Amino acid sequence: MVETIGISQGIRNLTEVHLKFNLTRNQSSNFFTEWTDNLPDLSVQEKQTLDSLKERYLYYASDNSITEVTLNIIMISPLLELANLCDTPFKIKAEQAVKIELKDSDIILQGFIDALVIKEQFWVIVIEAKRYGFNISLAIPQALTSMMANTKQESPIFGLVTNGEDYIFIKVSHQNQQYDISDKLTLGKRNNQEFYQVFQIIKNIKQFLL
Repeated sequence: MVETIGISQGIRNLTEVHLKFNLTRNQSSNFFTEWTDNLPDLSVQEKQTLDSLKERYLYYASDNSITEVTLNIIMISPLLELANLCDTPFKIKAEQAVKIELKDSDIILQGFIDALVIKEQFWVIVIEAKRYGFNISLAIPQALTSMMANTKQESPIFGLVTNGEDYIFIKVSHQNQQYDISDKLTLGKRNNQEFYQVFQIIKNIKQFLL
C-alpha cells in the first residue's frame, strides 16, 4: 500500500536525504564554482540599493516578528527585481506543490514549499527565522528534497535558502546525483560585503540560467 506523507515528516536530516535519493555531497573546488568564482562587479547604485535593503531588514527584525510573507515583500522581491529576474525570459512561480515518489519504496512525499521558482532552475526558499531558531542550515534537507522533485531537469539546478538575515546557496546535479552548499552569508556583520556577495551570486546564477 502506497503511503503519502508530508515532506517535513519524511525528511528530517541530510542522512535521510542521502539515503532516499541516493544523493552525495561533492565538496570539490570545481563542482559549485558559481558562488565563488568570477563574481560580477556591482555598480554604485546596486550597492546603495543593497545597503537600503539591509537597513530595512534590520528595522523590521527589531521586534522579531517577520513572517515569510513579509520577507518576500521587503527583501526577496526587491532582490530579484534588482537582478532583473522578474521579466522575460524569466518567470517566477510561487508556492509550488511538490510530489515525490521515492524509488524502491511505497512512500510518496507531498506538500507545499514556501518558494519562488525561476525557470524551473532556481529555487528561492524563504523561511521564518523562528521556525529553525535562526539556524537556516536546518532547512537544507527539506530544500534539497523539494529541489529533487525536479527530476526532468538535465542541467544543474540552484537553490537559495534564507530567513532574510542569513543566506545559503545550493547546487544540485541530477545527472550524477550530487549536490553542494555554500558557506552561510549573513547581514549580521558590520560591513555589507557578505550581502554584496549574496547579490553577486544571484547575478552569477542568472547568467547560468540564460
